[in-house]
Formats: sequence, C-alpha cells, structure tokens
Amino acid sequence: MGITEKITELEQEYAKTQKNKATEHHLGLLKAKLAMLKREVVSGKGKAGKPSGGFDVKKTGNATVVFIGLPSVGKSSLLNILTGNRAKTAHYAFTTLTCIPGMMEYRGSRIQILDLPGIIAGAKEGRGRGREVLAVARNADLVLLTLDVFDPLYRSRLVEELEGIGIRLDQESPHVVVTPLQKGGQNIAFTVKQTKGLTEKLVAAILNEYSIHNANVIIRENITVDQFIDVLVGNRKYMPSVTIINKIDLVKPEFLKSLPFEFVPVSAEKNLGIKELKEAIYNSLQLIQVYTKRVNEKADMKEPLMVRKGSTIGEACEKIHKDLKENFDFAQIWGPSAKFPGQKGGLDHVLKDGDVFCIHKKSFI
Repeated sequence: MGITEKITELEQEYAKTQKNKATEHHLGLLKAKLAMLKREVVSGKGKAGKPSGGFDVKKTGNATVVFIGLPSVGKSSLLNILTGNRAKTAHYAFTTLTCIPGMMEYRGSRIQILDLPGIIAGAKEGRGRGREVLAVARNADLVLLTLDVFDPLYRSRLVEELEGIGIRLDQESPHVVVTPLQKGGQNIAFTVKQTKGLTEKLVAAILNEYSIHNANVIIRENITVDQFIDVLVGNRKYMPSVTIINKIDLVKPEFLKSLPFEFVPVSAEKNLGIKELKEAIYNSLQLIQVYTKRVNEKADMKEPLMVRKGSTIGEACEKIHKDLKENFDFAQIWGPSAKFPGQKGGLDHVLKDGDVFCIHKKSFI
C-alpha cells in the first residue's frame, strides 16, 4: 500500500469515528499518523512525493508575496496593475503556466510579487501542478488568497490546500519546547491549563508515535492536538495572509457584507481598490524603515533600508554586505530603539522603525 492509499485509509477512519470525549485519544493518534505520512509526501519521499520539476524562482527585493487562487480569478491582471508588468491575461482558465515575477515599489520598499498557476482541489496531492505552486508559497513572506466575487467561500479550500503542505496562515508557532534526551523517559509539563483536548497521556502517546521515548516537554500555552503535532513534525511554515476578492464591480456593495472573514475588495478590470491592496500588503509584511550612516558623516535619509519588524543589527548587516557582519565590532544607534543618542549595540540589538545606525568595523592593525 502506497503513502496516498494509507493517507486515504486513515482519513476515512477519522471521518467515520464519532467525535466525543471518549474518542479524543484515538483521534489524536490518527492525526499524528496522518501528519507523519503527509510530511513524507511534502518532503518528496515515497511514490506520492516524486518531484516533477518545480519553478526556479530567485527571491529578490525586501520581501516576496505570492498569489494563491483558482485559475481565472484575475491574479495576472492584479500582478500587472501592482507591478507594471505585461503578463498575458485572458478570460479563460490556466493562462499562467509558469511562475511570473514582478516588483511592486511602495513607500520605499521593493516587494517581489509572484503570479503562480491557479490551484485546484487536490493541489497538495499534485493535481494541476499544485505541488510546485505550493512549494513556492512555502518560501514566500506573505500569501495573497485571491478569490472571485462569485465564489468567495472557496477561501476555506485554499487554506486547506496550504495546510496540507504545512503552511499555517495567520498563526504563531506554538510555545512548546521538546528536548530529546538519551535516557530518562518522557517528562511532560504544562505551565497553563489545557482545555482543547490535549492531555499528558495523549502527549505521551503521540511522542511514542514519533519514536520519541526520552524527552523533556514543556507546553507553555493552551494548544490543540494539531498544534502539538506541528511542533513534532517540525517543517511547518507560519506566515501572514491577505484575502483579496476580485471583480467587485460586477456585484452590488451589500453582496459581500455577510462574509465571515476580512478581505480587500478590488476590481482589476476597473482599477478599484488597488491603493488599499498595496497598503494591506505593506502593512501585513510589517516592514520598517531604518537608515545607515558612515562614521563622522550624516545619515542617508533619502534611501532607507527596509527590514522586517523585529530585525536585528546582524540581520541588517547581512542585507547591506555579506562581509559586514564578519568584520563587525559594534554599532551606534540613534532613534526609537536607542536609550540615548549614539547608544552602542551588538549584532543582537533589535531595530525599530526610524532608527539610524552606524557600523564600526574591527581594526586589524
């Protein structure tokens, strides 16, 4: 029996099992087994996960975002408007057959936007070049879930396809620490009360499924069984998303008021909502502007360095020049993150929007 067949069998068993307190333990183990098999598919092991030639995409700019949606929802048209590209568009499915990059310049930032072929149900299993599309999405910084105004509820299916290859949208990594040991058994500690079905007995059983028989486990927040399994699987990608509903010029404004999620309404055809979409992309990426200065010179306030919120001096050095971090001695910082003007800081100093910093290199004399 191949991996795909095993996954189908377990999913059928899960679907048939009644969901109640008495079955929570069994269902948790089924989820653990499913996650293990799906990890093999994503990593390319087994018959179901044979590579089929992905898209060769070089990341560039300050961040990378990807359009994810059904064929013919207007992704290529939106790429053209946002970036000034001239990608081919047409009113039929599968116009885009490869990955088309574009660069959006906004508020001092350069944001790479990738238009990918539309994904269909079963993409995570490889239908419609789905695995290649989703693999590119894993390496992005932001996902743009793109929907047609006449099928807005397809959003849940897109999220499901992304979850199938380990992408968790708009979630934080669970605050769980698992430290493998050579011996000593399983030492499981909860620092907060668990109310979502996770018990010490279930944690131990899931650890055994993953052949983790000796470990210290500290769970510092109230989490689900799925979140704990995510920690053990280890290849999960957590990233933000923006939901776009295109072609709003074809319906009345009240048509979408009852939708249970936030979205940016746009019309690529009529050029509506594009400014709001650019702002939503920029804000979701949490980019900040910092400035550099040379020793004994004024700061260059015309050309900001764009970094992600929470970036350190060390990460900023890597963006400026590959050798700067190796020759780093200390930095001086002026601005919101400095306790006083010209404060000295190391590579781990966290920058804030509007900071100015000067790098002092080591002296080899």
